Amino acid sequence: MYKLKLSCYFFFLIFAVTVDAQVRDDIVDRNLLQDRQILEYQPLREADIFWEKRIWRVIDFREKMNQPFAYPEAPFFEIIKDAALQGDITLYSTEDDKFSFPLNEADIEEILFKSDTISVFHPETYKEKITVVRNEIAWEDVKRIRIKEQWFFDENTSTLQVRILGIAPMIDDTDDNGNFRFERPLFWVYYPEIRPVLARKKVFNSLNDAALTSWDDLFERRFFASYIFKQSNVKDERLQSVYSGVDLLLEADKIKQEIFNFEHDLWSY
Repeated sequence: MYKLKLSCYFFFLIFAVTVDAQVRDDIVDRNLLQDRQILEYQPLREADIFWEKRIWRVIDFREKMNQPFAYPEAPFFEIIKDAALQGDITLYSTEDDKFSFPLNEADIEEILFKSDTISVFHPETYKEKITVVRNEIAWEDVKRIRIKEQWFFDENTSTLQVRILGIAPMIDDTDDNGNFRFERPLFWVYYPEIRPVLARKKVFNSLNDAALTSWDDLFERRFFASYIFKQSNVKDERLQSVYSGVDLLLEADKIKQEIFNFEHDLWSY
């Protein structure tokens, strides 16, 4: 009986060592983020909102604070692209930023895969053939994103809040010689729809690799650097249509300060 118990002990010991010795590029299996659920927004009543302002921002990945957006192992644009190709989210046309025109599968393929013509030289026939190839848009090509958000004051909770409505990746448009022409948005993503996807994707943290910070956490906590390029106005104009140079930066900062002052001036100290 003693020998049987000893044999069982060694068997389970060998089995445990074998299981723990499986090949992984980590010390444990990381599943906590995969099971995370988003924190739903608090319900709102139209009657409780007595002030609101719509703001459009730009997040530049080249700024130091925004470097996690361009982390090579998990770039932000790849998360959006993979979710769109897998059918987890709906992409919307850039004809407007009101999410009025959803894109079908053919439209998405056309946007995410660029068509280029290349010249192929056949070594045996000495003939040149023009071939059309499709290249997938690389995440390195997306250096900025636009964000559409709504600032509002909720009388029910007596708080000034902000909710992101949409995200639009930006890409440079060039001519046939590769010269820069202008920057344009690829598509719009409805942010409340993509939140469950972002909540399960980890953001790189330079201070702690074990930090369970998701992309949903990053946006909800406003842990990014940005600048305002448009606010709601009667002519629907961007700031650059009226201002330029230093005046453009000062006006963007003025809008941000006005929002802060609005909340501050509601209270007496």
